[in-house]
Amino acid sequence: MAWLLLTLAIASEVLATSALKLSNGFTHLGWSVVVAAGYIVSFALLAQALKLHLEVGTAYAVWSGAGTAAIAVIGALFLGETLTPLKIGGILLIIGGVVVLNLAGAH
Repeated sequence: MAWLLLTLAIASEVLATSALKLSNGFTHLGWSVVVAAGYIVSFALLAQALKLHLEVGTAYAVWSGAGTAAIAVIGALFLGETLTPLKIGGILLIIGGVVVLNLAGAH
């Protein structure tokens, strides 16, 4: 259950961060509300995942790493941002790190 909550926290954070770009510096009210709500939900879900005994270092690393990788891909696919080979390599390293942290936390 803790990992499900963490996954939902990541999804909420990714939604909020994507909306942050679309809010255009908080000048679009609708997207600004999505940003605020998304971050509140994300932190609440992260807190609940930690309450269920996930280690804070592992949970935060997975949360931030997976979110960062997802945002880089979303930025390239939907927001017109550049995804260079170096960025792709960085994303793969982040994903590898998340996998290692998950495996280490499974013992």
